[in-house]
Amino acid sequence: MSNKDVLVFEIEQAKGKPRDVEHKKDYCPFCDTKSLTNIIDQSGDMIWLKNKFKTLRDTEQTIIIESHDHYGDISNYSVEKNQEVFNYIYECWNKMIQSKKYESVLMYKNFGPMSGGSLRHPHFQIIGLNKVDGYKHIEPENFTGMDVFNSKHINVNVSEKPIMGFVEFNVTINNPKYIDDLAEFTRVTVKYVLDDLYDGKFDSYNIFFYKVGRKIICKVEARYVVSPYFVGYRLSQRDGDDQVKGIAAVLLQRLKENAHSKEIELN
Repeated sequence: MSNKDVLVFEIEQAKGKPRDVEHKKDYCPFCDTKSLTNIIDQSGDMIWLKNKFKTLRDTEQTIIIESHDHYGDISNYSVEKNQEVFNYIYECWNKMIQSKKYESVLMYKNFGPMSGGSLRHPHFQIIGLNKVDGYKHIEPENFTGMDVFNSKHINVNVSEKPIMGFVEFNVTINNPKYIDDLAEFTRVTVKYVLDDLYDGKFDSYNIFFYKVGRKIICKVEARYVVSPYFVGYRLSQRDGDDQVKGIAAVLLQRLKENAHSKEIELN
């Protein structure tokens, strides 16, 4: 691996960064919308702005505040609100991709103390990497797995070759026009991760987005202390086949019970 593949963290830029995930009473800048600066765009209570704490060298770091509700989340939004968020973040992400200014553009979300996030207030991050291809080490097999749900337009599966492990879910639509279904199937998957997976053991997750041709892939990853096999050797792990089958069966049941989508009705 060349140095070109390494993101450089500028620790000086992180000074003063609020962390209310750890310190619940800390000031939340995303609640204080009147004091926000460098706003790029706004739609309702969703605000796209440049990140005040530019901690990564050779990048354009932006944030999308999803809601005015400090305790909002994909897991507790209404169907309509969640679809509104997904349509908006896709629009902003696509604008940065189409600008052709960056080597690659990443979009992801941190939620919970184990996710790497610092603020509880719901937000996505969109990062333009000037010199690094953020997708270079991702393989097509990272998005395949044991099917939970499959239709003409959308697929949900449990990764059999996860990027990090142990439990990663892939929600894929074959065309951006089905973004509402991507939002809805992801919403139910996130609720499953927080409420049901291993009897509600997880309080943190990440979501990562990928654009492959017309496809949009949303990877939902339950977060916990990172495996030493991954830290030391880049060896990912996953659960055994019987466990994965059980996870897939319960998630399918949750999708049937909770997903508001014609795709569910047609299957």
